[in-house]
Amino acid sequence: MTPRRQQILSTAADLFAARGFHGVSMGDIGAAVGVSGPALYKHFAGKEDILGQCLLHASDQLLAGARELLSDAGAPAGAGPEGALRALITRHADFALDNPALIVIQEREWGALGTEARAQVRKHQLAYIDVWTDALRPLRPDLSAPEARAAVQAAFGLLNSTPHSARIGRGTMHALLTNMAFSALSGDR
Repeated sequence: MTPRRQQILSTAADLFAARGFHGVSMGDIGAAVGVSGPALYKHFAGKEDILGQCLLHASDQLLAGARELLSDAGAPAGAGPEGALRALITRHADFALDNPALIVIQEREWGALGTEARAQVRKHQLAYIDVWTDALRPLRPDLSAPEARAAVQAAFGLLNSTPHSARIGRGTMHALLTNMAFSALSGDR
């Protein structure tokens, strides 16, 4: 992705989070990045495309990062299932804390996505859930696959609550979130 496209997506995400999808125009996004609204059409088909690309890019980052983390090249030596789960939690907490606007628009603006964009984003989200579920099952053989998926999604709810949480400092919040998520998923082992 070009730096310009990334700048537009980041700026649009901030605006959508602050004012809602319907409260932001192409002109607003263009003005915030220093171009006219019509100039944005060189990069995106429209405002709905920008929203879809924001959420698709976020889902791609999470999925690619999780796959890399659990690949032979990315896995810490001797980490085992517990280390893999801790690494996934840490990475997701970093993402949520660093990208609160994306977390907000994922939750609040899902209905504004077109059918095709929703299907693309959902496909990547489900693959991301599968990566986590596969990492959790060796630690929690007592959970069926559907139960493990449900536990993973509940942990995402915890980790993604950061935009709504009291700010206690990034480091303290990160430690709190990662410890709580690991305890919840591991069954306090």
